[in-house]
Amino acid sequence: MPIRRLLVANRGEIAVRVLRAARELGLQTVAVHSDADRESLAVKMADIVVPIGPPQAAKSYLNVDALMKAALDSGADAVHPGYGFLSENAAFAEKVEAAGLTFVGPTPEAIRIMGNKSLARATAAKAGVPCVPGSDGVVDSVDQAVDCAGKIGWPIMIKASAGGGGRGIRVAHNADELRSQMTTAQAEAQAAFGDKSVYLERFIRRARHVEVQVLGDGRNAVHCFERECSLQRRRQKILEEAPSPALSAQTRTRLCESAVQLAKSVGYRGAGTLEYLYDDESREFFFIEMNTRIQVEHPITEMITGVDLVREMIRIAGGEPLRFKQSDIVMRGAAIECRINAEDPEKNFMPSPGKVHEVILPGGPGVRVDSMLYPGYTVPPWYDSLLAKLVVHAEDRPSAIARMRRALRELHIDGVKTTRGLHLRLMDDPRFQAADFDTNALEGWLAERAPAPATTTSP
Repeated sequence: MPIRRLLVANRGEIAVRVLRAARELGLQTVAVHSDADRESLAVKMADIVVPIGPPQAAKSYLNVDALMKAALDSGADAVHPGYGFLSENAAFAEKVEAAGLTFVGPTPEAIRIMGNKSLARATAAKAGVPCVPGSDGVVDSVDQAVDCAGKIGWPIMIKASAGGGGRGIRVAHNADELRSQMTTAQAEAQAAFGDKSVYLERFIRRARHVEVQVLGDGRNAVHCFERECSLQRRRQKILEEAPSPALSAQTRTRLCESAVQLAKSVGYRGAGTLEYLYDDESREFFFIEMNTRIQVEHPITEMITGVDLVREMIRIAGGEPLRFKQSDIVMRGAAIECRINAEDPEKNFMPSPGKVHEVILPGGPGVRVDSMLYPGYTVPPWYDSLLAKLVVHAEDRPSAIARMRRALRELHIDGVKTTRGLHLRLMDDPRFQAADFDTNALEGWLAERAPAPATTTSP
């Protein structure tokens, strides 16, 4: 059914991003907001605005009843969940569809299958996609876990089946550590996700985090190549780039084809991301999970392919078939994304909410900024600290690094601390320039580095 009026069930920069795509498609737009976000840029941009509750996410952006009422009262005929919050909640997608509205994303069944990590692993294995050696589904007891780990090999990762965002993960190097951590891991999983089930995976010592972007219409699927997301702190991504500098052309082909194979096997609809670990030592890749939503880092894929992923999501949800054959999607150049967060790297990345007095955004060839900032905006303390995604595209990786360095120097945000200085350091780090890193590298680099330059003064 064609979409005429789209409600964006989210906030911040992704709400702005979706609103812009909807407007380009000629749709009417509906923004929802908590009391803390009544002056947000998304609220200023939308055609219709609906308040949904107090600042606490549980009472607003995670309040299914409030969101459904907003959608029905506003006359929306579709809901885009963005990322985070309820974007991978199968029950929310079911409620949207039960109300006769369109959910801009995969089917509830696909969310349920691929959103559960142990079930997703089993689905991937059935589709012939390589997975990290691990348990056959969830492990219920300590004895079962120790027996399984002995067969897989040490060290071992204990992972929450319903986990996400790097939470619910522990590493054990022997049976004693596994015994001591198993109960704790289950309790953490229960507290964080309402589901105590865990499963085991082999811990890869020198792993890269590489993910493949897919688009599907429920019948066909294509990939838009891969992204390198290994620079992480506490398993939270800091910087991403596309393509991965670690992959050969042959490995890239096999990796991306495996992602399409898995997406087709579940009749995937919309934009999704297949996440893999790439073993730098063995040159093998292994599927770990799927994100059944648009990713924070989707702009770098858009930059190297020219495909507007958010716009395609909306088109597909409205009933249009996939517009691309795989041969239509060509990779050009290299792109880098720096996440500019309201955090102070000099104080253990302490959040830095507050009023933004001045904003100067970089521009010029190959520079894109996805943000909700404007002078006078107050960054609330209630939500994720992401302020902006600074993205550059150039003909090759060295040129992209040079362009990002220039763009970071132009960026000016006055009033709150930001991670701009950290990214400037990364651009100058010889190890980053040589692409010599894995998922553990950034934390090591942070521990050895001198304090970053101040980020609240003019460049």
